[in-house]
Amino acid sequence: MIDPAQSNRYHDAEHAGAACDNPLQPTAFDLIRVGSRRWFLQTGVTGLAGLSLPALLQSRARATAAGGTARKTSVILFWLSGGPSHIDTWDPKPDAPVEIRGPFGTIDTKVPGLRVCEHLPLQASIMDRLTLIRSVDCRESRDHHPATMQSGNTLSQSPTFADGGRHPSMGSLAARFRGPNQPGMPAFVGLADAGNNWKADVWGAGPLGPAYQPVDGGEFAGRLALPPAVNVARANDRAALLAQFDRLQRALDTGDTMASMDIYRREALSMVLSGRARQAFQIDQEPDRVRDFYGRNTLGERALLARRLVEAGVTFVVVSGFFGLFDNHGDNVIWGGLIKGLKPLLPRIDRAVYALVNDLEARGLLDSTLILMMGEFGRTPTITATGGREHYLTCMSMLVAGGGLAHGQAIGSTDRTASEIRTGRVTPSDLGATVFRHLGIDLDAHWTDPLGRPHPIVTEGGRPIPGLGG
Repeated sequence: MIDPAQSNRYHDAEHAGAACDNPLQPTAFDLIRVGSRRWFLQTGVTGLAGLSLPALLQSRARATAAGGTARKTSVILFWLSGGPSHIDTWDPKPDAPVEIRGPFGTIDTKVPGLRVCEHLPLQASIMDRLTLIRSVDCRESRDHHPATMQSGNTLSQSPTFADGGRHPSMGSLAARFRGPNQPGMPAFVGLADAGNNWKADVWGAGPLGPAYQPVDGGEFAGRLALPPAVNVARANDRAALLAQFDRLQRALDTGDTMASMDIYRREALSMVLSGRARQAFQIDQEPDRVRDFYGRNTLGERALLARRLVEAGVTFVVVSGFFGLFDNHGDNVIWGGLIKGLKPLLPRIDRAVYALVNDLEARGLLDSTLILMMGEFGRTPTITATGGREHYLTCMSMLVAGGGLAHGQAIGSTDRTASEIRTGRVTPSDLGATVFRHLGIDLDAHWTDPLGRPHPIVTEGGRPIPGLGG
């Protein structure tokens, strides 16, 4: 795997300013803190999105009451950071000149007449349960910024607000209008590398506000351990747990006892005590055969963790491998070109999708879980002199699975060189409408910015992608 420190130095120099800091990044707080003489319940729990967890739960409960749905549906979005080549994955052009078709061959899939890159054999074997969208319009997806595609909004990178903010992500809108599928679980989790890389690969709430920021899965998991004062061998040993917390309660100030806590503070405490969220993050509980099935690499392990999270009640999960990994300009850059850079990655995305689809189906969760795999844009039709492809904002491809939709097809097409969309144009706003429909969110809903102005969650005439059904 590429050394992160080295890649950061190179990629920051190559694309200065691509990974923008998020001013709404969460800050850590403790649930329970040991004082000099006694325990104190703090007003915050994990500092989710800069709010205390009780306030976050209360805010999300109001959102769910206003426009939520009882149906438990979820989304797992694989983010192929850097922008994977559509020609060398899901929209091959085997009859084009070599400088366009690239170095990889193509193979048949389970769907007659539909071919993909030769390095995606597992996806080819389940193509009847997948949909390839080959006509995604990514003209508004600029730089290596996740906002446009992860918000499902054509206008997301436009500075439409007085404070320069952008539209919220689909995950944040899911948190706003749906909340989690299970009490005591976060609604929106991002699984990506820490620091600026996480901020660059997981788009958050923007002007929607900090209550709907994604939880940083890497940091959040470490804050779910029981506090030292509560030594319970098993989280489900309720009798021992209650006895110890009775003793803890007697040590609290009389003005802030458990009895006086409101329902949201109790639920925040329950998130830690129940162990449900903590257990969801523990992929080491999975058998070796399952971990091998997904792949012993970053993307495979995060795909398995995403399955555990949606199974436990998380509504929206973004899975990223590493910032810029699919930015395959050529062998003169750290990410390499098509042979040295992209080729080793294709078996990983191949296995991650194959394993997740089969695992969710075996667990009865495939129809309720919408799976998306995409990056920020496509790559140029013509290969560079150094064996790669440059950024290409005209069109790109993406993969869809699950969600109870019609699969076993390719939607849309590009011309013979994959330069222009020929049929079935799909915009980011169409993607947003598809996701919101799956989650049971009213497509006519509006969110409100900090200045009190309403904004539609679906813009620019977005509609659920034709051909997917649902």
